[in-house]
Amino acid sequence: MRDMEGRALRSGLLALTVSSVMLLAACSGGGAGATPNATDTPLKPLATVRSTAVGTAGYTSITPAQLNTMLAQKDFTFVNVHIPYEGEIASTDAFIPYNEIDQKLDRLPADKSARIVLYCRSGRMSAIAAGTLTRLGYTSVWDLDGGMAAWENAGYKLLTR
Repeated sequence: MRDMEGRALRSGLLALTVSSVMLLAACSGGGAGATPNATDTPLKPLATVRSTAVGTAGYTSITPAQLNTMLAQKDFTFVNVHIPYEGEIASTDAFIPYNEIDQKLDRLPADKSARIVLYCRSGRMSAIAAGTLTRLGYTSVWDLDGGMAAWENAGYKLLTR
């Protein structure tokens, strides 16, 4: 009986340890005082940015540093899909609520192969909007991973009205 209790205790402790490590890994990243620094996070070429499958279509997730590089030579439509308004990143072209993006396609490029970059506060709403656009046939949809929160944590500024 004592052996069974010992195994159950070890099993429970192992599960707790694994859960804790996974939680810490998910929550790690730059703190509020973090500043962008090329030595901290080397940029990956855009061609190697991780793609996230959404059904049979997909969109591309990008980091704040990658977005910052892209904004230097902006060649895309940049859309804030967060509701309610909680700020914006400079050079934003449109504000379209994530849950209305399929009803406001007239505010996006008619060419479904044109690059569209979406963001929101945390990344959740923009991921939903990205999935919607890819299901509608858009083929170059990009999403700011972690949204405006990640943008700020990386040391970049938000604009407010």
